Amino acid sequence: MRRFAAFDPPEYVGWTPDPALVRSFRTTLEADAERAAVVANLSNETRLALYAGLLRARLLDIQLKRWVRTGVISKAWLGTGEEAVTVGPVHALVRGRDVVAPMIRNAAACTEFGMPPVAVLRTYLGTADSPSHGRDLHAGDLATGVLPPVSHVGDMVPVIAGVALSFKLRGEPRVALTWVGDGSTKTAAAHEGTNFAAVQRLPAIFIIQNNQVALGTPVAQHHLPPDFRDWPATYGIAGAAFDGNNVLDAYAATALAAARCRRGDGPVMLTAETFRMGGHATHDDAEARAVIPDTLFKAWGTRDPVGLYEEYLKEEGHTTTALQEVEGTVTAEIEQAAATALAGREHMPPGPSALDAVYAG
Repeated sequence: MRRFAAFDPPEYVGWTPDPALVRSFRTTLEADAERAAVVANLSNETRLALYAGLLRARLLDIQLKRWVRTGVISKAWLGTGEEAVTVGPVHALVRGRDVVAPMIRNAAACTEFGMPPVAVLRTYLGTADSPSHGRDLHAGDLATGVLPPVSHVGDMVPVIAGVALSFKLRGEPRVALTWVGDGSTKTAAAHEGTNFAAVQRLPAIFIIQNNQVALGTPVAQHHLPPDFRDWPATYGIAGAAFDGNNVLDAYAATALAAARCRRGDGPVMLTAETFRMGGHATHDDAEARAVIPDTLFKAWGTRDPVGLYEEYLKEEGHTTTALQEVEGTVTAEIEQAAATALAGREHMPPGPSALDAVYAG
């Protein structure tokens, strides 16, 4: 994909594939027979849809950064470097049936589950035509199965457990999924919600998204074990780990977890290692670079989830021209969404509308 010197992390600007990491991308998929079978059965259409999803996530981040730099908005919370841990799982679920509850860094879940990109951009602008009618910058739309994030991290776990409980009580073969940051795992709400889901055997999937830092606190300073792989056993539920920068591994692990939930054998906890290639938000990129060792940025910078998947697709026979066509389509989609969203600033919500729909009738 095209790299943007003004907006991409510096490690991505001149990105070139590391042959060892390209091989590892494939061997990771081959290491587990069940996941290998899931990947082998993917159609070319699905493989390219995953690629488009990664591009859409990255280009939305770049668009938000552009708006920050030009003064359209003051800051943005991005998922750059973590796209695969969102795009893969969402594509493994069923649009129109399942429900997802993204954290703010999983905004790609919105577009990949059916929300148009313009809706996400309108949410940041706070215009009257945004899904929240200008009330909140947390994007979501229940009509498409996307619950907007709760600002208090970890709180979506009990919410998604409640959604999964409704599925179980109604006897519906549906799945509810949310992501939990490494920092969010330390909250009471996350523990209580996970324990409730475990005891009630709910069709829920919890993805622990370890991006190596909670706000500005490196994971080693708030988490004692080396990783989170032993956590599912503490709740007595099924669990598995996947490569958070490998979109196909993320897809396959989630597809298998979802099948388990639909059989009535949930919940499932998945754990993924990835890395936040920037600050907590755009305003503190410099602080993140000061707090987090440069060696981590360099090491994870070689594992760009978009670049590695591009190399895999090329090995699978997809031509550079074909991939560029996908990129061109997604780029035009984001550019049109940005122009449409900006035009909506002529219709900001009137003050009294803040009192509308505050309470259920």
